[in-house]
Amino acid sequence: MSGPGSSRVTMAKVAHRCGVSLMTVSYCYNQPDRVAPDTLRRVREVAAELGYRGPDPTARSLRRRHNDAIGVVLGEHLAYAFEDPQARRFLAGVAEVCRERGIGLNLIPTTGADRDVDRVRSASVDGYIVWTTVDSDPVLAVLSGIGRPVAVHGGPAVPGAQVVGIDNRASARDLAAHTFPGARRPTVLSFPFGRDRRPRLETGPDPGLVEFPVTRDRLLGIYDHCRETGLDPRHLPVAVVARNDRDEAAAMADVLLDSCETDAVVAMSDQLAFAALDAARRRGLRVPGDVAVAGWDDDPDASRKGLTTIAQSLHDQGRTCAQIALGDPAPPPEPTWTTTVRTSTRPTG
Repeated sequence: MSGPGSSRVTMAKVAHRCGVSLMTVSYCYNQPDRVAPDTLRRVREVAAELGYRGPDPTARSLRRRHNDAIGVVLGEHLAYAFEDPQARRFLAGVAEVCRERGIGLNLIPTTGADRDVDRVRSASVDGYIVWTTVDSDPVLAVLSGIGRPVAVHGGPAVPGAQVVGIDNRASARDLAAHTFPGARRPTVLSFPFGRDRRPRLETGPDPGLVEFPVTRDRLLGIYDHCRETGLDPRHLPVAVVARNDRDEAAAMADVLLDSCETDAVVAMSDQLAFAALDAARRRGLRVPGDVAVAGWDDDPDASRKGLTTIAQSLHDQGRTCAQIALGDPAPPPEPTWTTTVRTSTRPTG
């Protein structure tokens, strides 16, 4: 007989030692409520004595054809999931569905390296959610043919996947319409354009060269408003940040207020907008008299700071993505957005 801890101890040996059927031992681990308390206690005691640690979860998943887990593919380093306010709200919605369904959540960070493909393909999950990636991400091609449900937040659209997100172009056009009126030097404080995450100031950058779909769509929407009001977007200063981080965005906010002498800033998130408000306060500028500022997401601090912003529920979008990744047959709800006008922008009437 194998000694304690031996890798050769099997469920069959536990059953033989206890004098019960193999099915009874299986029930002890998978459906213990179907086993008499005395039998359950006996099986667990013998299993501990022999060093049997329970069914192999990988083999069990293969037999059952599901893993009771979904994977979230992050186009970022792992810490991003806990540092970025947008990611936290989105993942809270995903986690809520996981809790309700009694399943696990597997975070899969990617960087654009070749090994990302193998990491994603080999994940023991029943479906995938993609958060924050670029059009050229090789992982997308793998997910489109993997035979499991896939939700992509914010794009890009890939065959076999459902895209979840608001109409970023339309919301950007509307936000600019509330921020730029009366401005002589309107500007944009933008998300990163690509994986290089290089902070810089550009004038009228080509949206077609922007790799992140959400950034591209928001820039296109701002350009739409510019053209509608007779402003040439080729002359629009756009400050690009490295990350959606208030402190990291401070330097680019300074550039807009000093080098560009801006009097209106559309920021692509509330965190970036807060950086612009901080920069204005340090210079003693009045908001919105000297500079109007607007953002996205209706952060919990946005109301207190009087920030005009696009309100959307990333939490609800996370829930929708999780339901898609679990293969729910019901069509997902269309994410909604509204422009919440507060005191950080000038009246448009």
